[in-house]
Amino acid sequence: MSRCKEGRASTAAATTYVVGVDVGSIMLRCHVYDKTAEVRGVSSKKVETLHPHLGWVELDPEVLWTQVTDVIKEAVQAAGLQMNQIAGLGISTQRGTFITWNKKTGKPFHNFISWKDQRAAELVNSWNRGLILKAIHVISTILHFLTRSDRYLTASSLTFTTQHVSLRLSWILQNITEVQQAANENNCCFGTIDTWLLYKLTKGSVYATDYSNASSTGIFEPFQMCWSSVLSKLFSIPMSIYPPVEDTNHSFGSVDAEIFGVPIPIVALVADQQAAMFGQCCFHAGDVKLTMGTGIFWDVNTGNHLHTPGAGLYPVVGWKIGKEVVFLAEGNASDAGSTIKWAKELDLFTSVDETSTMARSVIDSEGVCFVPSFSGLQVPVNDPYACASFMGLKPSTTRNHLIRAMLESIAFRNKQLYDTIVKQMRVPLRNIRADGGVSNNSFVMQMTSDLINKKIDKPVNTDMSCLGAAFLAGLALGFWTDKEQLKKLRRTEIVFEPKRDSGEYTLAMDNWIKAVQRSLNWYSQTSY
Repeated sequence: MSRCKEGRASTAAATTYVVGVDVGSIMLRCHVYDKTAEVRGVSSKKVETLHPHLGWVELDPEVLWTQVTDVIKEAVQAAGLQMNQIAGLGISTQRGTFITWNKKTGKPFHNFISWKDQRAAELVNSWNRGLILKAIHVISTILHFLTRSDRYLTASSLTFTTQHVSLRLSWILQNITEVQQAANENNCCFGTIDTWLLYKLTKGSVYATDYSNASSTGIFEPFQMCWSSVLSKLFSIPMSIYPPVEDTNHSFGSVDAEIFGVPIPIVALVADQQAAMFGQCCFHAGDVKLTMGTGIFWDVNTGNHLHTPGAGLYPVVGWKIGKEVVFLAEGNASDAGSTIKWAKELDLFTSVDETSTMARSVIDSEGVCFVPSFSGLQVPVNDPYACASFMGLKPSTTRNHLIRAMLESIAFRNKQLYDTIVKQMRVPLRNIRADGGVSNNSFVMQMTSDLINKKIDKPVNTDMSCLGAAFLAGLALGFWTDKEQLKKLRRTEIVFEPKRDSGEYTLAMDNWIKAVQRSLNWYSQTSY
């Protein structure tokens, strides 16, 4: 679909604009921005996922490529502009979704393996329980005692998850002979979505990624800011397959003129959560971003301090711009918008907009609990074999009770993640800013504010990954001068403030936690 902003669309050709593209897990969006950060044109498409086997989640690279070029063309057209009016392009992408391809021919060896893919669950479980990891923990603990280095402290609590690229890539190398052979012959390219799109947009002339995307793979060494030779050796991944890592806003090259008719500079690559953080103008240590899209992501700006992981929080590079390196501490839950999408497909409601009203139409969920675990449970539970479930169903249960239980589950996961952050963070928390499609749900937002007893600021534009990519691109181009100018361009729509004491939710949350416990370890390892 596409939409244009009326009024100022027919400006002089000399006026330039910045484009932000976001390849999310559910939707692919392109926004065209003017200098006031007003959205002048929009286009979006549903990201098509494939499920060839139980637990496998893939994307067709050629379909995705076509969708990306289409949304850029449509958004520019919707804005009433010509391609030569686009000053530059910033690209935000879902993280941890990767592909490998033939270096000589550019042909993919397989589909994109999504960050939600569970095929490596048994491999992850085996490594986490194995003697090698135990030995790493012991040796790193000793080295930390002797050196007091945070690098060894981090290694002393190292664990793997299916969301990390590392073991999913290892699985590919073990199970697809063609990939292993190409890697041995130095004829294999590895890349997350940003790298693949850059490669395609430049017709194979540029092969690179940025620090935010690289640091989100689980095979990047954030202390040394490079690909991890230790983990690569551990998983038998050749270092030769990794792309060069560049600054987040960097002159990556230009879109080949044959694609859009004119060359367009590509000046920013950024991972989606980091893009949303930048779009929210969370530039100071202690600033917090809550994104509720397909999943839930809580990110805290830790400045130039790298957070030592523990109990599920992990450090990532927020962005690198010249000498400035900003780190984030992050915790996530895989299912938020995905559960609402599932409920809609079951016809539990007609429009997403009505879910808040449905939830408020009943006093409570009547004891019904929903466990949002289509992709396992992450922080602080960390069980890839947990199942999604409704519990406490009764003959009197209505659709409204079911919807309320589902929305409550998102707020409860927010509470769990927030409590984890509070326990672990060394920096005092400042502003909390929310974005993502689920942030438009007033029931979830108000209940989350009540549970954590904090104000939550929601902006006018909740597609913050697009804006963050555009902001980064605009800074690189001189389209905007500095971060202070960007702060003035961000606009708040509503601030949710606590209205009920968090203690009023104690019984409901205790029941929900009981339901979570009964959903754990539901699937056997061989189910995947």
